[in-house]
Amino acid sequence: MIFIAIKVDIRPEKRDDWLAGIAAYTADVRAEAGNLAFDCFESLDTPNQYSILESFADSDAGAAHVATDHAKRFFEWFPTVVSATPKIVYQELEGEGWGEMAEVKPV
Repeated sequence: MIFIAIKVDIRPEKRDDWLAGIAAYTADVRAEAGNLAFDCFESLDTPNQYSILESFADSDAGAAHVATDHAKRFFEWFPTVVSATPKIVYQELEGEGWGEMAEVKPV
């Protein structure tokens, strides 16, 4: 499995454009056969700072993702809304996705 975390700061004046663009991109990525998850969250402490968490079944699914038309369009558009270069963590992991947290169970 490939796990990717991206932290991105969005220009305040581009917030509405960002929200519309990331919503459309999220739907497109989630529809890919090899996508396991794609979620975007805004920071509670820093307005217009977002974290994107995504995972793909394997490196083939990751390669297929970056070759899609929607990814190509996104990477052309993305620089127009960011205020700084995004930060990324990219890891190839064992397993097929999220596991249960051992320390916490609902009561």
